Amino acid sequence: MKEYKVVIYQEGMLGSLLLGASKVDPVKFTDFLNKNARQGWRVVTMEKDIRRMLLLWQREAYLVIMERET
Repeated sequence: MKEYKVVIYQEGMLGSLLLGASKVDPVKFTDFLNKNARQGWRVVTMEKDIRRMLLLWQREAYLVIMERET
């Protein structure tokens, strides 16, 4: 049997407020994926999304779907 989880990974609001837009830090995103891999999660699919924040700013986010055996 498999277990699934959906995570929206995005950077904090500070970069968006100061710079007008915020992109995902690849080092932090790698750490996030590796942490979940150590817990047995495997990425099935992911999709990039640009999310609006307070109507004026935007930030990059990823919708990540993961699975693992239970």
